[in-house]
Amino acid sequence: MRWWHTLVRQYPLVLATLGVAALGGVLVAVGDHDAARWVVTGYALVIAAVQAVSMIRELRAGTWGIDILAVTAIVATVAVGEEWAALVIVLMLTGGVALEDYAAGRARRELASLLDAAPRTAHAVGPDGSVADVPVDEVRPGDELMVTPGEVVPVDGVLLGLPAVFDESSLTGESMPVEHVPGDGLLSGSVNGTTGVRMRATAAAGDSQYQHIIALVREASESKAPFVRLADRVAVPFTAVAFAIAGLAWAVTGDAVRFAEVLVVATPCPLLIATPVAFLAGLSRASRNGIIVKNGGALEKLARIRTAAFDKTGTLTFGRPDVVAVTPSDGLSSDELLRLAASVEQASNHALAASIVGAARERGLRLSPAENVRESTGHGVSALVDGHTVVVGKEGFVAEAVEPTASREGCAVEPADLEPGQLAVHLAVDGAYAGVVTLADAVRPEALHTVTRLRGLGVRHVVMLSGDAEATARHVADAVGVDEYRADCLPADKVAAVQAMSDRPVMMIGDGVNDAPVLAVADVGVAMGAKGSSAASESADVVILLDDVDRAACAVSIGRRTVQVAMQAIAIGVGISLLLMVAAAFGAIPAIVGAGLQELVDLTTILWALRASSPRRSEPADAESAPRPVLVAATHATA
Repeated sequence: MRWWHTLVRQYPLVLATLGVAALGGVLVAVGDHDAARWVVTGYALVIAAVQAVSMIRELRAGTWGIDILAVTAIVATVAVGEEWAALVIVLMLTGGVALEDYAAGRARRELASLLDAAPRTAHAVGPDGSVADVPVDEVRPGDELMVTPGEVVPVDGVLLGLPAVFDESSLTGESMPVEHVPGDGLLSGSVNGTTGVRMRATAAAGDSQYQHIIALVREASESKAPFVRLADRVAVPFTAVAFAIAGLAWAVTGDAVRFAEVLVVATPCPLLIATPVAFLAGLSRASRNGIIVKNGGALEKLARIRTAAFDKTGTLTFGRPDVVAVTPSDGLSSDELLRLAASVEQASNHALAASIVGAARERGLRLSPAENVRESTGHGVSALVDGHTVVVGKEGFVAEAVEPTASREGCAVEPADLEPGQLAVHLAVDGAYAGVVTLADAVRPEALHTVTRLRGLGVRHVVMLSGDAEATARHVADAVGVDEYRADCLPADKVAAVQAMSDRPVMMIGDGVNDAPVLAVADVGVAMGAKGSSAASESADVVILLDDVDRAACAVSIGRRTVQVAMQAIAIGVGISLLLMVAAAFGAIPAIVGAGLQELVDLTTILWALRASSPRRSEPADAESAPRPVLVAATHATA
């Protein structure tokens, strides 16, 4: 009977209205028509008074025209002796809230799916190896945890023990299971495979990836769209037209009943219900596509985007530089050169270091420990490896360590033969130039398609803002087809560039900590949150949970579809009501029938509004395949 208590608690007026209708029906059945009239009339007037108080409060708050018709219709129908029609209007008003809640609940299901799956307990491993369940909020960094087969990883951490397979599809969009080895990072929200594993927590629950996503989902599900105010603005002329038609019908026919009959079918419930339902459906569709839109206002702005600005590294490119060539000088093999470079770089925190070390491990090379490590930030690193002094870094940094007489042909460092957008990491061993490792960052395969799709959605200008050098930025811009690009941008330069853009609204897409300021100043900030920084996600209006930049175009498409459906729902509600008002003015619709027809109008507009949860038949799928990656530059510059 829990459903009954919920119904009583949430919708008491619906039950009261049905109870009054039942009581009135019993009184009519036993022949006491006067008593039935007084019961129904009294209840309808009480509801009208309550509604009038609410109406006055909303008028004082600046919301005009929403409830005036409803109150007037109830009073008018009672005044002309159509008390049962008044009761139907009351049922329509009170039942409309329940109908809206039902429709909103359907639209919100996908938004709530992450909340339902959130882990609430973790299996903590004690010093003696015993396992005990603890609330996930009590887990602290450094705690050792057990994750059973098929269980959601409760907090961010690192894998211990043996290799294991995890499903990360809900976080990164990777459809295939991902194998991790001991020492690899684990993201909360990923699902363990078929064997139990141990892990060490690196973050508390509140600071972990999954809880961050849940916070974004909750913020999105609780938001209200400013666009809903459009219904308020439509209600003002709608109310005026309704009173004009009703007054004209009364004046021409001399029958006050016509006035009541017109107002009965003019109740603006479709305006109250359809628009928020459409926006909830749009938020729901975005969530299903791995896009968290934090509020309805951002969804409405997405529909009007005219300029799209992209960060380069990690957004249009993967942000993971790959080793594309190893070119040794005389005396070393390519494997040995890469092994020495990786042995030194394994002690460095630079982004390029991880790429070099990863390439060496992919080749199965054995790395040696590095001793006496000295790193010059932004230039290079030196260390003692297997008794040899190895220097790795930029050309100028390595040149300082090379003895001219020891280098081939007396040249300190051989210039690297680079393709547009490539980056060279030079090496010297024991004072002699040893060779170069060439790296490049891959353009996301969907980047060109994303730019093309945005133009098809009405975006007039596409711009790339990058901290990389001119040559690198130009190469990427040409590869993805943006209208213009700006290189050597610091975070402040990106902010100034977005603020200066005249064709607005402007959408900015980025992923790093340095993108947080520009995401905050853009009309709509979009963060690549799958592997990006939490700072970028927190300052953005939209967070893409999957590692797919094409979801930015998908978000624009969803925004356009949502606003279009909301406008259509308003037009349908107003249009049908106008037709019914004209028919009622000619006496074709009795008040009791008009009240029932208005309920059907409500249902029709709500069902239409729910269409925002799916794309048009003519629209492409939300995620499409794209060509293979194109290799472009990776640099030390901020991008």
